[in-house]
Amino acid sequence: MKYRQISAESEFIMLQKTTGIVLYTLKYNDTSSIIDIYTEVCGRASFIISISRSKKTRVKPVMFQPLTLIEFEADFCFATSSLYRIREAKLLYPFITVPYDFFKTAISLFLAEFLYRILREEAESRQLFAYLKYSILRLDEVKKEYTNFHLVFLMHLSRFLGLYPNLENYHKGDYFDMLNAGFTSVCPQQHPFYINPQEASYLPHLMRMNYETMHLFKMNRMERIRCLTVINDYYRLHLPGLSELKSLKVLQELFN
Repeated sequence: MKYRQISAESEFIMLQKTTGIVLYTLKYNDTSSIIDIYTEVCGRASFIISISRSKKTRVKPVMFQPLTLIEFEADFCFATSSLYRIREAKLLYPFITVPYDFFKTAISLFLAEFLYRILREEAESRQLFAYLKYSILRLDEVKKEYTNFHLVFLMHLSRFLGLYPNLENYHKGDYFDMLNAGFTSVCPQQHPFYINPQEASYLPHLMRMNYETMHLFKMNRMERIRCLTVINDYYRLHLPGLSELKSLKVLQELFN
Protein backbone atom coordinates (compact mmCIF):
# COMPACT_ATOMS: atom_id res chain seq x y z
CA MET A 1 0.00 0.00 0.00
CA LYS A 2 1.51 3.33 -1.09
CA TYR A 3 0.60 6.96 -0.48
CA ARG A 4 1.45 10.04 -2.50
CA GLN A 5 0.60 13.70 -2.04
CA ILE A 6 -1.09 15.31 -5.05
CA SER A 7 -1.81 18.88 -3.98
CA ALA A 8 -0.80 21.66 -1.65
CA GLU A 9 -3.94 21.01 0.39
CA SER A 10 -2.38 17.75 1.60
CA GLU A 11 -4.79 15.55 -0.29
CA PHE A 12 -3.48 12.02 -0.49
CA ILE A 13 -4.06 9.18 -2.90
CA MET A 14 -3.72 5.64 -1.59
CA LEU A 15 -2.31 3.26 -4.18
CA GLN A 16 -3.62 -0.15 -3.20
CA LYS A 17 -3.56 -3.62 -4.71
CA THR A 18 -6.63 -5.80 -4.34
CA THR A 19 -8.70 -8.46 -6.07
CA GLY A 20 -12.17 -7.98 -7.45
CA ILE A 21 -15.10 -9.32 -9.44
CA VAL A 22 -16.23 -7.33 -12.47
CA LEU A 23 -19.95 -6.53 -12.35
CA TYR A 24 -20.53 -3.98 -15.10
CA THR A 25 -18.62 -2.06 -17.75
CA LEU A 26 -19.73 1.22 -19.31
CA LYS A 27 -17.87 2.93 -22.13
CA TYR A 28 -17.44 6.51 -20.91
CA ASN A 29 -15.86 8.00 -24.03
CA ASP A 30 -13.41 7.03 -26.77
CA THR A 31 -10.51 6.84 -24.35
CA SER A 32 -11.95 5.48 -21.11
CA SER A 33 -14.49 3.13 -19.54
CA ILE A 34 -16.11 3.01 -16.12
CA ILE A 35 -16.05 -0.36 -14.36
CA ASP A 36 -18.11 -1.45 -11.37
CA ILE A 37 -16.19 -4.01 -9.33
CA TYR A 38 -16.93 -5.86 -6.11
CA THR A 39 -13.58 -5.80 -4.34
CA GLU A 40 -12.23 -7.91 -1.52
CA VAL A 41 -11.03 -4.98 0.58
CA CYS A 42 -13.68 -2.28 0.19
CA GLY A 43 -16.78 -3.87 -1.28
CA ARG A 44 -18.34 -2.45 -4.40
CA ALA A 45 -16.64 0.53 -6.01
CA SER A 46 -16.49 2.29 -9.37
CA PHE A 47 -13.25 2.61 -11.31
CA ILE A 48 -12.11 4.28 -14.50
CA ILE A 49 -9.68 2.73 -16.97
CA SER A 50 -7.93 4.21 -19.98
CA ILE A 51 -8.56 2.45 -23.26
CA SER A 52 -5.38 1.89 -25.23
CA ARG A 53 -4.66 -0.18 -28.32
CA SER A 54 -1.04 -0.55 -27.36
CA LYS A 55 0.11 -4.11 -26.69
CA LYS A 56 2.21 -2.78 -23.81
CA THR A 57 -0.70 -1.33 -21.85
CA ARG A 58 -1.04 -2.60 -18.29
CA VAL A 59 -4.84 -2.39 -18.37
CA LYS A 60 -6.58 -4.26 -21.19
CA PRO A 61 -10.36 -3.80 -21.69
CA VAL A 62 -10.78 -7.52 -22.46
CA MET A 63 -10.08 -8.23 -18.78
CA PHE A 64 -13.29 -6.52 -17.70
CA GLN A 65 -15.96 -8.95 -18.87
CA PRO A 66 -18.83 -9.71 -16.43
CA LEU A 67 -17.81 -11.92 -13.47
CA THR A 68 -14.13 -11.84 -14.42
CA LEU A 69 -11.81 -12.24 -11.43
CA ILE A 70 -9.00 -9.71 -11.55
CA GLU A 71 -6.10 -8.51 -9.46
CA PHE A 72 -5.46 -4.80 -9.83
CA GLU A 73 -3.78 -1.73 -8.43
CA ALA A 74 -5.79 1.48 -8.17
CA ASP A 75 -5.61 5.02 -6.83
CA PHE A 76 -8.06 5.33 -3.95
CA CYS A 77 -8.69 9.01 -3.21
CA PHE A 78 -11.34 8.68 -0.50
CA ALA A 79 -11.42 12.40 0.35
CA THR A 80 -12.58 13.76 -2.99
CA SER A 81 -13.69 11.00 -5.31
CA SER A 82 -15.89 7.95 -5.62
CA LEU A 83 -14.37 7.05 -9.00
CA TYR A 84 -10.92 5.52 -8.71
CA ARG A 85 -8.35 4.99 -11.46
CA ILE A 86 -6.97 1.52 -12.15
CA ARG A 87 -3.22 1.67 -12.85
CA GLU A 88 -2.45 -1.99 -13.40
CA ALA A 89 -4.58 -5.11 -13.81
CA LYS A 90 -4.20 -8.79 -14.55
CA LEU A 91 -6.48 -11.79 -14.63
CA LEU A 92 -6.60 -13.54 -11.29
CA TYR A 93 -8.17 -16.58 -12.89
CA PRO A 94 -8.35 -16.87 -16.70
CA PHE A 95 -11.64 -18.54 -17.60
CA ILE A 96 -11.37 -21.91 -19.31
CA THR A 97 -14.99 -22.55 -20.29
CA VAL A 98 -17.29 -19.61 -19.43
CA PRO A 99 -16.57 -17.41 -22.50
CA TYR A 100 -16.86 -20.37 -24.87
CA ASP A 101 -20.01 -22.02 -23.52
CA PHE A 102 -23.21 -20.21 -24.51
CA PHE A 103 -25.13 -21.48 -21.47
CA LYS A 104 -22.40 -20.57 -18.99
CA THR A 105 -22.05 -17.16 -20.61
CA ALA A 106 -25.78 -16.54 -20.16
CA ILE A 107 -25.58 -17.59 -16.50
CA SER A 108 -22.57 -15.33 -15.89
CA LEU A 109 -24.29 -12.33 -17.50
CA PHE A 110 -27.39 -12.89 -15.38
CA LEU A 111 -25.46 -13.27 -12.12
CA ALA A 112 -23.31 -10.22 -12.88
CA GLU A 113 -26.38 -8.09 -13.57
CA PHE A 114 -28.10 -9.39 -10.44
CA LEU A 115 -25.08 -8.57 -8.27
CA TYR A 116 -24.69 -5.17 -9.92
CA ARG A 117 -28.27 -4.34 -8.94
CA ILE A 118 -28.19 -5.54 -5.34
CA LEU A 119 -24.70 -4.90 -3.99
CA ARG A 120 -24.34 -1.47 -2.45
CA GLU A 121 -21.25 0.67 -2.80
CA GLU A 122 -18.66 0.31 -0.04
CA ALA A 123 -20.55 -2.58 1.59
CA GLU A 124 -17.51 -4.76 2.24
CA SER A 125 -17.84 -8.40 3.27
CA ARG A 126 -14.93 -10.78 2.90
CA GLN A 127 -17.23 -13.75 3.51
CA LEU A 128 -19.48 -12.65 0.67
CA PHE A 129 -16.48 -12.08 -1.59
CA ALA A 130 -15.20 -15.58 -0.79
CA TYR A 131 -18.61 -17.06 -1.66
CA LEU A 132 -18.78 -15.17 -4.95
CA LYS A 133 -15.23 -16.16 -5.90
CA TYR A 134 -15.89 -19.81 -5.03
CA SER A 135 -19.11 -19.82 -7.05
CA ILE A 136 -17.49 -18.27 -10.12
CA LEU A 137 -14.71 -20.86 -10.06
CA ARG A 138 -17.26 -23.66 -9.74
CA LEU A 139 -19.20 -22.33 -12.73
CA ASP A 140 -16.05 -22.41 -14.84
CA GLU A 141 -15.05 -25.88 -13.62
CA VAL A 142 -18.36 -27.74 -13.79
CA LYS A 143 -18.52 -29.95 -16.87
CA LYS A 144 -22.14 -31.08 -17.10
CA GLU A 145 -25.61 -30.91 -15.54
CA TYR A 146 -25.33 -27.34 -14.28
CA THR A 147 -28.79 -26.14 -15.31
CA ASN A 148 -29.62 -25.44 -11.65
CA PHE A 149 -26.44 -23.47 -10.99
CA HIS A 150 -28.05 -20.03 -10.91
CA LEU A 151 -30.78 -21.29 -8.56
CA VAL A 152 -28.20 -22.62 -6.10
CA PHE A 153 -26.24 -19.38 -6.34
CA LEU A 154 -29.24 -17.16 -5.61
CA MET A 155 -30.63 -19.31 -2.80
CA HIS A 156 -27.35 -19.41 -0.89
CA LEU A 157 -26.53 -15.78 -1.63
CA SER A 158 -29.49 -14.85 0.57
CA ARG A 159 -27.51 -15.98 3.66
CA PHE A 160 -24.90 -13.26 3.12
CA LEU A 161 -27.54 -10.58 2.62
CA GLY A 162 -29.52 -11.42 5.76
CA LEU A 163 -32.45 -12.69 3.69
CA TYR A 164 -32.24 -16.45 4.21
CA PRO A 165 -35.78 -17.71 4.85
CA ASN A 166 -36.82 -19.45 8.05
CA LEU A 167 -37.44 -23.03 6.95
CA GLU A 168 -37.98 -24.49 10.41
CA ASN A 169 -41.31 -25.66 11.77
CA TYR A 170 -42.68 -26.66 8.39
CA HIS A 171 -45.86 -28.73 8.49
CA LYS A 172 -47.66 -30.32 5.59
CA GLY A 173 -50.24 -27.91 4.19
CA ASP A 174 -48.35 -24.75 5.22
CA TYR A 175 -48.13 -21.68 3.02
CA PHE A 176 -44.84 -19.86 2.60
CA ASP A 177 -45.18 -16.19 3.45
CA MET A 178 -42.63 -14.47 1.17
CA LEU A 179 -42.92 -11.11 2.88
CA ASN A 180 -42.21 -12.50 6.36
CA ALA A 181 -39.85 -15.19 5.04
CA GLY A 182 -41.40 -18.14 6.86
CA PHE A 183 -44.07 -20.82 6.85
CA THR A 184 -47.58 -20.23 8.10
CA SER A 185 -50.53 -22.56 8.56
CA VAL A 186 -53.02 -19.97 7.28
CA CYS A 187 -53.11 -18.10 4.00
CA PRO A 188 -51.78 -14.53 4.49
CA GLN A 189 -54.63 -12.01 4.33
CA GLN A 190 -52.68 -8.76 4.51
CA HIS A 191 -50.74 -9.18 1.28
CA PRO A 192 -50.64 -11.41 -1.84
CA PHE A 193 -47.01 -12.46 -1.55
CA TYR A 194 -47.13 -16.12 -0.65
CA ILE A 195 -46.56 -19.58 -2.12
CA ASN A 196 -49.36 -22.11 -2.03
CA PRO A 197 -49.00 -25.30 0.05
CA GLN A 198 -48.16 -27.57 -2.88
CA GLU A 199 -45.21 -25.48 -4.04
CA ALA A 200 -44.23 -24.54 -0.48
CA SER A 201 -43.70 -28.21 0.33
CA TYR A 202 -40.72 -28.30 -2.06
CA LEU A 203 -38.86 -25.40 -0.45
CA PRO A 204 -36.99 -27.22 2.36
CA HIS A 205 -35.89 -29.81 -0.19
CA LEU A 206 -34.73 -27.24 -2.76
CA MET A 207 -32.84 -25.14 -0.21
CA ARG A 208 -30.62 -28.16 0.54
CA MET A 209 -29.40 -28.13 -3.06
CA ASN A 210 -25.76 -27.11 -3.52
CA TYR A 211 -23.15 -27.17 -6.29
CA GLU A 212 -22.23 -30.77 -5.48
CA THR A 213 -25.81 -32.08 -5.50
CA MET A 214 -27.55 -29.79 -8.02
CA HIS A 215 -27.39 -32.44 -10.76
CA LEU A 216 -29.63 -34.69 -8.64
CA PHE A 217 -32.52 -32.20 -8.67
CA LYS A 218 -34.39 -32.87 -11.87
CA MET A 219 -36.67 -30.11 -13.14
CA ASN A 220 -38.29 -29.49 -16.48
CA ARG A 221 -38.11 -26.10 -18.15
CA MET A 222 -41.38 -24.78 -16.69
CA GLU A 223 -40.47 -25.88 -13.16
CA ARG A 224 -37.09 -24.20 -13.44
CA ILE A 225 -38.67 -20.99 -14.77
CA ARG A 226 -41.15 -21.01 -11.90
CA CYS A 227 -38.40 -21.54 -9.35
CA LEU A 228 -36.33 -18.68 -10.76
CA THR A 229 -39.38 -16.41 -10.87
CA VAL A 230 -40.20 -17.08 -7.21
CA ILE A 231 -36.60 -16.46 -6.14
CA ASN A 232 -36.46 -13.23 -8.12
CA ASP A 233 -39.80 -12.08 -6.68
CA TYR A 234 -38.55 -12.86 -3.17
CA TYR A 235 -35.47 -10.71 -3.64
CA ARG A 236 -37.50 -7.86 -5.14
CA LEU A 237 -39.80 -7.91 -2.11
CA HIS A 238 -36.91 -7.55 0.30
CA LEU A 239 -34.71 -5.33 -1.88
CA PRO A 240 -37.09 -2.66 -3.24
CA GLY A 241 -34.35 -1.11 -5.37
CA LEU A 242 -33.99 -4.28 -7.43
CA SER A 243 -35.43 -3.37 -10.83
CA GLU A 244 -36.34 -5.74 -13.63
CA LEU A 245 -33.35 -7.66 -14.93
CA LYS A 246 -32.75 -7.57 -18.67
CA SER A 247 -30.99 -10.93 -18.62
CA LEU A 248 -33.75 -12.72 -16.71
CA LYS A 249 -35.89 -13.52 -19.74
CA VAL A 250 -32.89 -14.89 -21.64
CA LEU A 251 -32.09 -17.23 -18.78
CA GLN A 252 -35.71 -18.33 -18.45
CA GLU A 253 -35.71 -19.39 -22.08
CA LEU A 254 -32.40 -21.21 -22.02
CA PHE A 255 -32.63 -24.52 -20.25
CA ASN A 256 -35.03 -27.27 -21.17
